Amino acid sequence: MSQMTPGQARVVDPILSTHALGYKGAGLIARVLFPIAFVGMYGGNVIEFGKEAFRLYNSRRAPGSATKRIQFGYQGKPYAIVPSALEAPVPRELMRDASQVPGINLATRAVNTVLRSVNLEHEYNCAQLARTAGNYDAGHKVALVGTARWTGNASDPSADINAGREAIRASIGVYPNLVVLSARAFSACQNNAKILDRVKYTGRDSVTTEILARLWNVAQVVVGEATVADAADAFGDVWGNDVVLAYTNISSDPNVEEPSFGYTYAIEGHPLVEQPYWDPNSKSWIYGVSFDNTPVLSGITAGYLIQDAGAAAA
Repeated sequence: MSQMTPGQARVVDPILSTHALGYKGAGLIARVLFPIAFVGMYGGNVIEFGKEAFRLYNSRRAPGSATKRIQFGYQGKPYAIVPSALEAPVPRELMRDASQVPGINLATRAVNTVLRSVNLEHEYNCAQLARTAGNYDAGHKVALVGTARWTGNASDPSADINAGREAIRASIGVYPNLVVLSARAFSACQNNAKILDRVKYTGRDSVTTEILARLWNVAQVVVGEATVADAADAFGDVWGNDVVLAYTNISSDPNVEEPSFGYTYAIEGHPLVEQPYWDPNSKSWIYGVSFDNTPVLSGITAGYLIQDAGAAAA
């Protein structure tokens, strides 16, 4: 079996790394709530944001006078990025010409196998941060019970969302621009009597995220559809029954200096595809993907948690 030459590696790796950077798994929404912001070090302090990040400053100055200086954010809790990597094989038996390096299609399939796993892990880690009630102060969370849950007759999802919008605006001066619905909360919305009454004149056959975004006056509503299996192979929803409102950095070029509910601090260039290597024992080419990252809460007062919105009404 011939080994990959440096020239072959240079051709394959940049293509696959670019593919890895833009990969989006179905039903995965963590990168919207925790956009990726690249950092150069594996450890440091999270840049956190208070009200001063949203303050209106007077930039006018007299000729020759000093220029006002502002600083957004401050050094908060420390972060540490733990290296993470997985590999997937391309067996020799799948290759038309076993003496050659796998073509780009086979290589991409192997990389996608790994990306599905590393992105699901990232989704789970982000959901754990966003769904932990202890991360929020008393004014930025509510736990729905009984028929107040969105599956109940007494529920009013729009009122709950509006309460969260006002709590965020009172804390940071701007309304949230994102609502994250768990799959169960979204299903409850689609069958909720008050929601159906509000949207019955839209001419649509069903309640969509676009309709909810207009109804709730937010830029975007996304649904977390991901599930994970536990050690006993029982599946559970990554986002449970919960809803998260947030003001987040939804620009095309997120960076840690911009106010946001959260970020995914990732090492520059990640996720990246490692140079493939030949494993004689498995008679396969091995493709590895490294995604060294950690999700962080950088502006928790820019978030609001609604727990158990999609749970069964008791």
